[in-house]
Amino acid sequence: MKLLVCAMEASSNVHLKELKKYLNDDVKLYGVFDKELGNPLYDLTALAIMGIVDALKKLRFFFKLRDELVKLASSCDKVLLMDSSGFNLPLAKKLKETYPNKEIIYYILPQAWAWKKGRVAKLEKYCSKLCSIIPFEGEMYSDKNKITYVGHPLLDEIHDFKEEISNTNKIAFMPGSRKTEITNLMPIFKELIKKIPNKEYILIIPAKFDDEYIKKIYGDISDFTISKNTHKTLKECEYAFICSGTATLEAALIGIPFTLSYIAKKFDYFIGRMFVKLNYVGLANIFFEKMGKTALHSEFIQETVTLDNLLNDYLNMDKKLFFENSRLLRDYLKNGSSQNVAKIIQN
Repeated sequence: MKLLVCAMEASSNVHLKELKKYLNDDVKLYGVFDKELGNPLYDLTALAIMGIVDALKKLRFFFKLRDELVKLASSCDKVLLMDSSGFNLPLAKKLKETYPNKEIIYYILPQAWAWKKGRVAKLEKYCSKLCSIIPFEGEMYSDKNKITYVGHPLLDEIHDFKEEISNTNKIAFMPGSRKTEITNLMPIFKELIKKIPNKEYILIIPAKFDDEYIKKIYGDISDFTISKNTHKTLKECEYAFICSGTATLEAALIGIPFTLSYIAKKFDYFIGRMFVKLNYVGLANIFFEKMGKTALHSEFIQETVTLDNLLNDYLNMDKKLFFENSRLLRDYLKNGSSQNVAKIIQN
């Protein structure tokens, strides 16, 4: 089978790597994905964009890429689109118009339940099968035959979970992966460790960052032990302070108590609050709300990200309750998604 793939995000390729383990050897990938997984049209680094200006500069290139993928689809049996709805939804439309009978599978759906609900109708119109990783996502779709909850990819990628509450004297700090996130949170984290003495403070840094960039963005981090292995470090630590994002769901599933803190640019936060109508930022809390339960962890956003708030949350969190709830979260998500998506592709 020839499978046209469009996976433009680094996170999508982590999921694609797991998925590939369950695909038969005769399934060959074509299109856009990490070069470690085959021979893509373009290396992912060529597709990276930073900000609106950069996106506008590359607009012509993305139109060219779309047309190349549509042409390549003529010799492929099926299509797999992953995340990146800004590119993949228009691509799905063009593919559907060009090849009305070709099977188009969308995995890692755009979060229409959070904002831009109009994407639901487009997904149902252009795609043959929709692979959902959010248990309640299917409620928004009218065609229940198209959408399937396949499980969550993090349950494929996390291999070790905490089995008990541990006091290891290690605390993890994850200030995010974007420059603004890091520069906003690191000064607070550096003051926070002074209030929590006699611990080992482990700073988890994205593996893609080189030494020069780390020195420039993080400043003096001599008081921290550096780690680039997120899952292993979170399992070894007794507590974590984490910027909002997928890392908070990873921590919740692993079973390490943590505090979420996030400081966005004021304009970005203002725009986000206008369009995203959710009570929580953390995915684990969003899931728990859907389960009819109270929040799993605290969330401090913008001005509420203070030294006192973070310290008080660390000192007062009911860690036993958190640990019990982390197991409920794993039960809620049920299983990993890769094997089920592979079955859908190969069916």
